[in-house]
Amino acid sequence: MTRRGSAAGSIVLAGVLASTLAGGAAAQDGAETPTSLTVLCTPQEDWCQAMVAAFGAQTGIPTSYVRLSSGEALARIRASAAAPEFSVWWGGPADGFVAANAEGLLEAYASPEAAVVADTQKDPDGVWTGVYVGALGLCSNASVLQELGVETPDSWDDLLDPRLQGQVAMAHPASSGTAYTALYTQVLRLGGEDAAIDFMKQLHNNILQYTKSGSAPAQMAGRGEVAVSVVFSHDCVKNFDEGFTDLVVSFPAEGTGYEIGGVALIKDAPEAEAARMWIDWSLTAAAQEIGQTVGSYQLPTNPNAAVSERSVNLADVNLVEYDFQAAGEARAALTQRFEDEVAAQPVE
Repeated sequence: MTRRGSAAGSIVLAGVLASTLAGGAAAQDGAETPTSLTVLCTPQEDWCQAMVAAFGAQTGIPTSYVRLSSGEALARIRASAAAPEFSVWWGGPADGFVAANAEGLLEAYASPEAAVVADTQKDPDGVWTGVYVGALGLCSNASVLQELGVETPDSWDDLLDPRLQGQVAMAHPASSGTAYTALYTQVLRLGGEDAAIDFMKQLHNNILQYTKSGSAPAQMAGRGEVAVSVVFSHDCVKNFDEGFTDLVVSFPAEGTGYEIGGVALIKDAPEAEAARMWIDWSLTAAAQEIGQTVGSYQLPTNPNAAVSERSVNLADVNLVEYDFQAAGEARAALTQRFEDEVAAQPVE
């Protein structure tokens, strides 16, 4: 990877607001401007900050956010369903939105801005719409691998190497959308949940730690605490650009999963009008270009948005045929199996 510094948050407002002010978020004619918006945000903290600042500056709506990983976000929405704390959920793999919708926690909203988003990147009933795409990869510390005498992994089975005992990090699938994507990828590539759990049991012997956040393992690899982390590839690139220059991205040759990061209106949202405005705006090209200014290189779903040269070309990655609907429906039971049969067990 060639190192390039990421832009500061101030550049976001200087370079992006001029274009976002032109459209994509406006109260309906004759309607009063909403007075507040609280966003449940799942991506990186600095991206949440930049998005909230840009939206608030454009609309004049005082906007705040709470950043939680995907599994934690779902749990928080569930816990506050009787009196929702948030009005819109932005970011995180779509299977989390599918799971939330199955519990009646989301409300359909077919944004007019969603017309440009491919049908494969949005719910047919308008419950969620994709705002970015990212591929799951392996983020390794080249120096640590060299010390261990291990080649850069390019297969899922490479992670089972006994020399990597205590040298692999990933998040827990119950709290992290990244890790759940990794878990469900095993279901798809191995042909079933039992085979996936068996693989994860073997991998468990090499895991140093299951983190809450899906991006945290990349930082662990960057600091040399582990040799390999299982993360979305854009998180590895972001950490490389922020100074962890021993990091290298690779992809399992037999196939890897991917995410469609979603946005959705929370049922009984206390700030529903502002939430719909956020959804409209987040689907515009200008809003989707904000991420790359803070080093988040997910691919935009709006085909008119500029794509960073630091973003992965999905044509170069062997992707499994990820079924977001099936993954979302399986989430509760499968993560419980992972906890009981894998994470709670001692290392052999």
